[in-house]
Amino acid sequence: MIKFAPDEAEIERRVEALLFAAAGPLTLTEIARRLPEGADAGQAIAGLRARYAGRGVELICVADRWAFRTAQDLSFMMTEQRDEPRKLSKAALETLAIIAYHQPTTRAEIESVRGVSLSKGTLDLLLEMGMVRLRGRRRTPGRPVTYGTTEHFLEHFGLAHLADLPGAADMRAAGLLDLSLPADFMTPDPARAGDEDLDPIEDGDEAPEFAQDFVTEDEG
Repeated sequence: MIKFAPDEAEIERRVEALLFAAAGPLTLTEIARRLPEGADAGQAIAGLRARYAGRGVELICVADRWAFRTAQDLSFMMTEQRDEPRKLSKAALETLAIIAYHQPTTRAEIESVRGVSLSKGTLDLLLEMGMVRLRGRRRTPGRPVTYGTTEHFLEHFGLAHLADLPGAADMRAAGLLDLSLPADFMTPDPARAGDEDLDPIEDGDEAPEFAQDFVTEDEG
């Protein structure tokens, strides 16, 4: 008996069903694994994005994963159903920004960039909120722990990839960088940083203690 492969419309329909039923965003590999052999998951995604563009629900990419989300301009309708998000202190936001651009980075390196000591609990808070994770131990004396951002960080800030972080030109336009900086100034590229020079975190390694009182506290 000859079996006919589903046509493009049917593949797109199946991908649509998968994304609606999934507990969380799916990668193209995860989607393709559930489709018939030879099916083009990428083409189906492109078709769905075009079909849902401008509608109340749109297909977006978050951390290299695909999911349906309420259109950004309609988010105000969900206000009453959402919990009030925890607000990070200035110190925590600065720390998170340094980790995002310089990862994998150590506590000492964070303090060097900020120019002030990092109060106990700031990293703990970012770890607890799922914005930051332990990347590994640097292969240098003392084997310091390094930190990096998580997929939750990308989702929270609406970024598909780390490469989508604002560059120097974007930050100058927003008034976040001094216009007198050298013309060749470049922001660090976290997308190029890998784990090749890191040892994995071992079972039993002590994680920092969580501290709840640094949500609104600022460091000197």
